[in-house]
Formats: sequence, C-alpha cells, structure tokens
Amino acid sequence: MHKKIRMVQVGCGKMSKEIIKYAMAKGIEIVGAVDNRPEAIGQDLGLYLGYDQALGVKISNDPHEVFQNCDADVALVTIASYIKDFMPSLEIPLTYGVNVLTISEEALYPWTTSVAETNHLDKIAKANNVTISGTGMQDIYWVLFPALMAAGMNDVQKISGEVSYDVEHYGKALAEAHGVGYDQEKFAKEIANATDLPSYSWMTAEAICSKMNWSIKRISQKNVPIVLDKDIPSKTMERTIKAGEAIGMSAVATVETLQGPIVEVGCTGKVYQAGEGDLCTWSIEGTPSMQFEVTKPDTPKHTCATLINRIPTVINSAAGYVTIDQLAPVQYMTYPAHLYLDNK
Repeated sequence: MHKKIRMVQVGCGKMSKEIIKYAMAKGIEIVGAVDNRPEAIGQDLGLYLGYDQALGVKISNDPHEVFQNCDADVALVTIASYIKDFMPSLEIPLTYGVNVLTISEEALYPWTTSVAETNHLDKIAKANNVTISGTGMQDIYWVLFPALMAAGMNDVQKISGEVSYDVEHYGKALAEAHGVGYDQEKFAKEIANATDLPSYSWMTAEAICSKMNWSIKRISQKNVPIVLDKDIPSKTMERTIKAGEAIGMSAVATVETLQGPIVEVGCTGKVYQAGEGDLCTWSIEGTPSMQFEVTKPDTPKHTCATLINRIPTVINSAAGYVTIDQLAPVQYMTYPAHLYLDNK
C-alpha cells in the first residue's frame, strides 16, 4: 500500500497533542478532528493544540459531517475511560467503514464488563468490514510484557503487577473515575461499593488471562481511596482538593484461574505530589521466579506512542471487536506507517 494512512482524531484534549505529533512523524495524514468543547469548535487543530503552525484541519462537533467528507482509514478516539460513556463516538466511525482505536482503559478487554455494548460494536464493525480495539500503556507494559516474560519459565503460579500514574495527565473524566475530589461518603457509595465499576486492574487481569489461555474461576476487586491531611491543587479538576478528600485511588483485582495460577494487578491513579513518578513493577512466582520493572515510565507518552504503533495491526486485523491479546504483536515502526499494511 503506497498511500498514506488517513486518520481522524476524535477528542482533542490533553493526550491528543502528543498523539497528533507522533502520527505525523510516522507519515500519517490527519484528515479530520472532532470535539464538543465550545472553545475548540471551528479552531484549527494544530493551533488549538499549541503547535507553531496550522494543520489545515478544522475541529468539528459533528462527527457525521467529518466522516462523510473524508476518506479516513482509522479514527483514534480519546474521550473517556468507560465504553458506556462514549458509545456514539465509537459507533459512528464504524458505520462509515472506518477502523477505530481507542485508549479507553475499559476498551482493552471489555467482553465481561460491557457485554452488550461490546457485542453491539463487534456486530457493527463486522457489518462494515472494519476493526475496533483498545490500547495504551497497558497493552505492552501491563499485558504483553508479563505474558512474554512468563514464556521464559517452566511453571507459573502467580503473576503480580503494581502500576501507578498521575491522573493530572489524562483529563477530568479519568480523574473523576478515580474519585478525585470525592469525600469519603461519596467515594464509598459511588466507587468502593459500586458493583458495576470495574477498575483498570480488572480489565488488565482479564486480558492477561486471555493471553495466557487461562480460564477465570473467580475475580474480585477492592478499591481504596487515597487521602492526604493537607490541601493539594489539581489543574485537571480546576480546584484545590481539600484535606480529607480523595486525591485518587488504589484498585486491586485478583483472579483465580481454573488452571491454578493467580493473577493480581494493583493500579494506583492519583494527583501526584512533588517528586513522585510512575511505577510499573511485576513479579512472577514459579520455577524459576522473576521480578522486572520499567523504571519511572512516562505513561502518557508510552500510551500515545503505543496507540500510533498499533494502527497497522488494527487495520490489518480481521473485522470485529478484536482485543490486543488477539491482534498481531505491536512493533516499532522505522518507516512510515502505511508501509506496514497488508492488502486487506
């Protein structure tokens, strides 16, 4: 394939500045942009994101208009964490025959957490011969990484992971999903005791099990608020988080498998204080046991880079909702992205 990959950016928030830059560096052509922020509508995408020059792409609040007037190959959707919160943004590109890739954390592996929605998207994608998938930091570093390392062992008894990230980098939707600014009563009611709010640990643990071909016997989750005894400012929430309010949460998902191994993933998302950095640490108990880590990963930039490098594998994939455990391995692209496409 010799023509460039044509891309539409859906959601022009914090992450999109790196995403667009990385996409253009890989020879991807930006042909449309969608956002509903009043201050963004009608603006040139490049100028709105703070680039030195315009890109010649106007931000629209009408996705139908955008997809009707451009021949896009893929839509990158960066709006919210949970699929139910932005279904139309996923459905619309698919109905126009455009592949969809999103950094929604739930989209990584939503088959049991949003069953109806995922099967609905799968049906639309297959009807239009396109693919939808979820990716991000957790794609490589939370799922494929521990699964690959386990291949160097004779016996695996338990996979344990601990990750952390600064919610200030990702926007208000993610911060609120972590209870930032919630008082103890609200956190307990809406997050800690919620039965329909799986954590990012939950989806990661399920994806690991799928990649390892393990059947889940039982899965459980515990969400714990993180609070300080002092005020701390939050740019994302546009206010000061008061002492005693949650600055984020720690979530631990534990899976018991029918094959025997345990998978335990803990993730902490919070407003960082000075000197804190991201964490990505794993251990595998078995024969022989091992520990490994990514030292202070730049989670937002890893997420954006993985998103762009994932594009060819999604376009090349069979139609439907295809999670990363079923996609071809993501790879670094030395050459322009379109040179990695098959003749799908």
